[in-house]
Amino acid sequence: MFSRLSSAISAALVLALLAAVPASAAEAYRVDGLPRGETLSIRETPDAAAPALGQAPVGARLRGFGCTADTPSGLTWCRVKAGPILGWARRRYLSPE
Repeated sequence: MFSRLSSAISAALVLALLAAVPASAAEAYRVDGLPRGETLSIRETPDAAAPALGQAPVGARLRGFGCTADTPSGLTWCRVKAGPILGWARRRYLSPE
């Protein structure tokens, strides 16, 4: 029982620390490197098979909130915000500003 309580407290602490990160910690990206006429899909989860929540054209500015390669494909995806849309985009198409 102590182990479960300790795990729950640890998880709550991690969530509280993540919530306390200032908005300025977000990274700024521009959509880049897509084939002509293509848009970048912002997906529900970091997986190309996940539903698309929206699209971002080449040159669009996105806010990034961290990247991970711990994905089904092993490719790197970043948590991004494009206007009101919060989802995941392939890191390959994001250039730091």
